[in-house]
Amino acid sequence: MSVQKERKARERAVRERLIVATARELAEQQGWDAVTTRRLAERIEYSQPVLYSHFRGKREIIGAVALEGAAEMAAAVRAAAAGADGPRERVTALAHAYLDFAEANPAVYEALFQLDGGLAYAREDTPEPLKDAFAALLETLGEVAGDDVPTGLFTEVFWASLHGLATLTRARRLLPQDAAQRVELLVDRLAAA
Repeated sequence: MSVQKERKARERAVRERLIVATARELAEQQGWDAVTTRRLAERIEYSQPVLYSHFRGKREIIGAVALEGAAEMAAAVRAAAAGADGPRERVTALAHAYLDFAEANPAVYEALFQLDGGLAYAREDTPEPLKDAFAALLETLGEVAGDDVPTGLFTEVFWASLHGLATLTRARRLLPQDAAQRVELLVDRLAAA
């Protein structure tokens, strides 16, 4: 590849990261309804056609934010679990890390699990960052699934429980003072190692 082509490729990658970061920032500040190609173009000081040369529309931008968020969530869950001793402690740390991520990044969490970003979930063509986020849960939860339950199925049920807690907490449907007790109950009942 020529020097000029390499430079153009780097510049394109930088622009793409800027678009995704700006969309994420705007969504975290004002919600996903505020994220429009027109507004993004104004914020990053590029024309709308430049945005469309990277993404076909908002749906693909949401998907890019979701993939970035999946990688971050996987790293947070793995780091939390790695810092704990024993299976039960790792599962508790994983649960807290997951819920903390959802709380700290509501727009990213929404892009991952509630909005249509055009991404395939639980299929052969699922993008690697999504597969890796699930694998990050599976690594720790596999320790406590038990012999009579398939590890993937157990991980799905535990994940669904965490997702429910995250979603209901965000919607202010649960008492905030009981957050730690909910995690303890979930770990005690589902992940009794």
